[in-house]
This record gives sequence, structure tokens and C-alpha cells, in this order.
Amino acid sequence: MIDIHNHQLYGVDDGSRSLEDSISVLRNMSKCGYTDVILTPHYIRDSRYSSNVLNNKRILDELREELRENNININLYLGNEIFMDDDIDELVRSKEARTLNGSEYILIELPMSGEYPDYIDIFRELIYKGYKVILAHPERYIAFQEDYSLIDEIVDEDILLQCNLDSINGKYGPGAENLIKLLLKNHKVSFLGSDIHHVRSDYSSFAKAREKALKIISKEEFEDLTVNNPSKIIN
Repeated sequence: MIDIHNHQLYGVDDGSRSLEDSISVLRNMSKCGYTDVILTPHYIRDSRYSSNVLNNKRILDELREELRENNININLYLGNEIFMDDDIDELVRSKEARTLNGSEYILIELPMSGEYPDYIDIFRELIYKGYKVILAHPERYIAFQEDYSLIDEIVDEDILLQCNLDSINGKYGPGAENLIKLLLKNHKVSFLGSDIHHVRSDYSSFAKAREKALKIISKEEFEDLTVNNPSKIIN
């Protein structure tokens, strides 16, 4: 499997706090069947979560070296989960933030309320400039849980949806669980990611989520969401 939403670039956001923690998580992800991971630390302008691309690349190199030394066969790539901003294109051009693996795909997060002035217009402008916009975990946004039609508006604009695997396990509450099931049933999801932040003692949730997803979608579609579609980003 390929993960396009992951917070194991340690020490730069609310995810992994140390090199050791990141290695522990990535080792376990490898055991669970992950072969490739795009690291997507939060980028929030004018906050403590604003480590730039140069600094992130330095940490990425350290992680890659440590994986080699520990014989952990997982490939790492760099991106960001960019918090909604009026000028995301400028953040990318100035190397403050990064698209996924330097591709045209860009992962964007809304406020948890799901509300942001003119977010659809901002997405349209990014698409016009050549980006392929991926909305991070739409099932978690309160506004979308309360009004499913907002999802239709987003999909109609050719905005791609990345849902979190653990949402189907109920990790983020019944609202997120119900919405991800509906999105899967209606074939509106393009990617399933881990969004994993911290070391776990139990990684069986990945298998549990797969089992639940396969009650809604086919094995072929699950493969699309976890391997085939993500491979377009890293290739």
C-alpha cells in the first residue's frame, strides 16, 4: 500500500516527536504492507507548524538513512498538508510548502468546522493554475457531516477526496464514520490515507479498516484507493 497522508517527519508538527518514534511507526507500517509513504507535515502560515521545504528535506534525509541502517524497506517522499490559505500557490513557489512529492497534486486541509470564506473559489484558482487539489479527510469536517451536499459541490469541481482509514473504525466519531461509509458507497473517494501521528501499541486498525471497507467497495476499488491512485503521485 501507499500512504499519501502521514505525520512522521518528526519534530515539525503535532505528529512524531523524535527520530526513534518515526522509525518505530514506519517499521510497523512496513509490516502492515506499506511500501511507500509521503510525509505530509502540517503547514500553517504564521504558526509553529511552518517548517519550510529545505528544513523538511534535511529531516527526510536523516529518516531515509536511519531506515537503511535498520533494513526497513519503505520508500519515503515529501509533501505537506497545507492549511487553507488565500495564497497557497505563493507558499509553494517560495518553497515554504510543498506539493506531494513535487507533483501537481496538493493536499489541503480546511478548518475542522469545514468553513472557510470562498474555499471553492480558491480551489478553482489552484486547479486553473495546474494543481490537482486533494482535500484531506473531508469526512471529519463538521459542516460536511451536517450537510452532505457540500461534498457534491466539491466533487463536481474535480477536487479529489482523501479519507482516513481510521474514520471507518470510528476513531473520529460517528459523524466521520457515517460520512466515509457514504462516500465509499457512492465511489467519491480517490485516496485512503493513514494520517498517522503517533506511535501505537496496536496496528491492527489498518487490517480492521480494510475489512470494513471491503464490505462496501470491491477489492479492485480498494486497490485503486491505496495503491493505484497514490502511485500516480509518486511516479
